[in-house]
Amino acid sequence: MHRDESQKKTGLERRSLLKGLGLGAAGAAAAAATLRAAPVEAMESRQEQVKSRYRETDHVKRFYALNRL
Repeated sequence: MHRDESQKKTGLERRSLLKGLGLGAAGAAAAAATLRAAPVEAMESRQEQVKSRYRETDHVKRFYALNRL
C-alpha cells in the first residue's frame, strides 16, 4: 500500500506541474497579445509630402499590358 500511495502522490504532483505549465503558457500568450502595440504611422516631413509619387508612365502601362491575366 505504501508504494501505491507514493505513486499516486507522484502522479498528482506531475499533473499539477503540467497544469501549472499549461496555465502559465496560456497566461503568457494572453499577456503578449495585450501588449502587442498597434502600428504607429510616422508623420511625413515636408520633403516627403512634396516628393514625386507613383506615376503611370509609358513603361508602366506597357508592363501592365504585357502582364494581364
